[in-house]
Amino acid sequence: MPPVAADSNTVTKSTIIYKYIDAKGVLHLTNKAPKSTDKVLYARSYLVQSHQTPPTSKRHHKKHRKYNDYAQLIETAARSAGLPSALLHAIVQVESAYNPKAISPKGAVGLMQLMPATAKRYGVTDRTNPVANLNGGAQYLRDLLTMFNDDLFLALAAYNAGENAVKRYGNTIPPYRETKNYVKKVKKLYHRYQANR
Repeated sequence: MPPVAADSNTVTKSTIIYKYIDAKGVLHLTNKAPKSTDKVLYARSYLVQSHQTPPTSKRHHKKHRKYNDYAQLIETAARSAGLPSALLHAIVQVESAYNPKAISPKGAVGLMQLMPATAKRYGVTDRTNPVANLNGGAQYLRDLLTMFNDDLFLALAAYNAGENAVKRYGNTIPPYRETKNYVKKVKKLYHRYQANR
């Protein structure tokens, strides 16, 4: 991602991200310090740039009503995977409408609708756990972007239809109506949330 240019509305602060396994064996990635009984895998300090919107500016688009409920968790997961948080917000909205207990007819579960095999691949044991689900989904998307040479449309298509489907059609968006509509919806929301920052 290109570096963020600082301006008069940019605030830089330090935050610590903790990765740990709790007493129940659930993997967490958060900015909240774990309990002393939790197994800490790492704790890293990051310098984070955030933009303060001038009071006089107007929002051009309405955010989903649950946007703020998961904004911090999505920011953390996005930062860990090296992704824009606006992109994760767009995917979460399209996939589950911010419902951590959403279940699709095909068996995908949670905020980012992880299938059982994908969850297992990324160490997500409880797909309804928002932190674990977001981190697993974000890392999967990061791997898809790497796989398809940072082509966002192909990565999104693979997230929806599976990486093998994209490869089967010669690294193009598969000709599935659902997948084509999915890519368009996520792209539209991604640009909307980018503009809203």
